[in-house]
Order: sequence, then C-alpha cells, then structure tokens
Amino acid sequence: MYDVDYELNILKRIVEIDTDVMKKTGYVECANVLKEEAEAIGLKVEVYDSKDYAGDGIPRPNIIAILDVGAEKTLGIVTHYDVVPPGEGWSYPPFKLTIVEDRAYGRGASDDKGAIATAFGALRRVGDKSKYNVKLMISPDEEVGGRFGIGYLANVIKVKCDEVIILDGGPEAVSIGASGIIRGTIRVKGKQGHAAYPHLYSNPIYGLITFLDKFRRFSEIRARKISKIPAPPGSPLPYLWGRFSITILRAGEKENVIPGEAIAKFDLRVLPDEDVNEALNELKSFFMAVKQETQVDAELINVIGGGNWYIDPNHPMAKRFQKAASKAYGTNIPIAGEFGGNDGRYFATKGIPTISYGPLRQGTNYHGVNEHVYLRDIQCVRNALVYYLTGELD
Repeated sequence: MYDVDYELNILKRIVEIDTDVMKKTGYVECANVLKEEAEAIGLKVEVYDSKDYAGDGIPRPNIIAILDVGAEKTLGIVTHYDVVPPGEGWSYPPFKLTIVEDRAYGRGASDDKGAIATAFGALRRVGDKSKYNVKLMISPDEEVGGRFGIGYLANVIKVKCDEVIILDGGPEAVSIGASGIIRGTIRVKGKQGHAAYPHLYSNPIYGLITFLDKFRRFSEIRARKISKIPAPPGSPLPYLWGRFSITILRAGEKENVIPGEAIAKFDLRVLPDEDVNEALNELKSFFMAVKQETQVDAELINVIGGGNWYIDPNHPMAKRFQKAASKAYGTNIPIAGEFGGNDGRYFATKGIPTISYGPLRQGTNYHGVNEHVYLRDIQCVRNALVYYLTGELD
C-alpha cells in the first residue's frame, strides 16, 4: 500500500542502534551507518566530531550529507539521531523496528530517525533534478539542547545555507516558529533540625506553600499573552498563548528532619514572537510582588532562557512548502507555530528562513512507550520534500 521499502530498511538499521542521549554509546556506530548510506546514494559526506569542543572525550559525530547540483541556493535539512531513554512497559522491543499494520514501532521511529529515513528517501529520488543544493545535517545531542550537535554545526563549523527545514516536527502543520523557554528555581530557606522540636527550627516548606499559592496567578497572566502566530490544528485557541507551570517540588530527605530549604522549579514558555527579556522582567516583577505580599523570604535563582524564533507566516518559503505538503497529503496543510521548541533557533536567529515539518504526528508516543511512526507519514513527508526540491508544487 505504501512505497516505503527503502525508507523502512534505513529506519530498521538505525533504530536497532541504541543512541540513548544519556549513554551516548551508539553514536559512532549510527553515524557510520548513515555515512555509508549517504555515500551509497551518491552524496558527499563530511563528518564533524564535537568531542573536543564538548571537552569530555565522548565522540559526537555530526554528519553533513551534501547534494551539489550547482544550484544558486542551498537548502539545509536538519535531523538528529539521538533518542531519549526507552523506559519500561513496551509492547515491542524498543531497539528493534516492528511493523504492525500501518505503523512502525521503535525508539526514535518518529523522533527523529523516521525523519532521517524520509530525508534519505527524498534525496535518493530527487538526485540531479533538485532545484537546490542540499546539506542534510544529522546530529547527536538534540534531546539535551543540541549545543554539541546542530548548535556545533551552526555556531562553530558555521554551515552555510539559504533556507533550512527542521525535519523534527509534525505533519499536521507547516511550522514557522517555535516557543522558547525560561527555566528557573524558587528557593525558600529554613533552619534544619530534628522534627521532634519544630519550635526550635524554621520549616521552609510552609513558606514555599504560602508563596506558591499566590504565585500560581502567574499562570493566568501568561495565558493572557497571545501570539500573532497561529496555534497548531486541534488547539483550544486560534493563536499560541503564554504558558507557565510549576514542574518540580523538592524538600527534605528524611521524615524526622525539618529541611533546610524547599524549592520549586518552573517552566515558562516564551511565545515565538515575544521578547525574551520582556518575559523575564515580567517574571521577576511578579516574583517581587508576591514576595512583598506574602512576606516570604524567597529567592529566584538559576534562571536561564531563550530559544524562541519565527518567520512571517506569509514568507515565500513557508508558502512554497505549504504547497508541497498539501500536494503530498492531498489536503490543505495549514501554517502554524509550535508549543515546544526545536533546533530552528540556531538558524532563524541568524536571519535564515526556517520552517519545521516532519513525521512526528501527535499521538505517536514519541518520548513515551511504544513510540511509532505511520507509514503514510513516511511516504507523504518524503514526497513533500521531493516536491519542494524539484519545484513540482502544483
């Protein structure tokens, strides 16, 4: 039913290699397989290992597979071969590709090894019919921020591209932006001591509870921030909105000890078209207001953030790829932004037109157990790339 035998063969080979981002033990083996396959279909391959840049001696080979047809423009296609740990409870072996009806199961099947397979399939079909030169970038460490992966290629190697497709998104919409993130910690200090003598010590847990009870209003403030970028299909609002969540609470190690401190960690999502510094100042201002209101001696520490990006929804690149994707699926594919973040920040912030697309359909359990990719999405995303590269948009 689906003409994806070549893509599934590649996917099978790389899913069977454990490229768990936390262990990093399968990186070299996977990179070698990808290099071999790229050369087999006529691509020139360059390998850039960021292990010295990382400073820990762990190999992190970054692959650039190049199709040079002498075109005026070069399209960058960005993928990654690292995966999150598989976890427990799988119905199928996570590091063996299992085909069941119209789905292929395995860790990385959708995020992002399925995308790698679609890219290889597209370049194999297009060959010298491409209207673009292509640099297919396949990197490690995306799941931990990408600094030594695509960040290394963009910022240290300084790969040159005229346009970029982040092939690490869903097929439901052509994404023209991604949310950034501000993370940090709220800390309340106390005085540690034996829980049998609470009158002699200061329990920071109560102070943190009081503080968070008021600070939760910040979620409502963020929700009133509305982007100009459309939300993905199926969202409760037509445009992306701000989000703030308390995600970690931590205090104490033993029941009979009053802890010396209590902390809460948070996740603030910055809109694609929002100024990060304004969002940060808003956070700090509200924090100080709650501190004054509650009289809790709280601290805001370890705050870092950024990574949001977008291009104009009417940018010619976005419109062209929308046509390619719509032709591949036989239905109109909308243009939207993303709730999460992706590697587009490494290119869009340099003024390079960037979009995101791929086979990571909602409901395919990427990052969860029984991760899978639909065979139709492998075929259609591949075809969308073919149409875009050849200019066959109508």
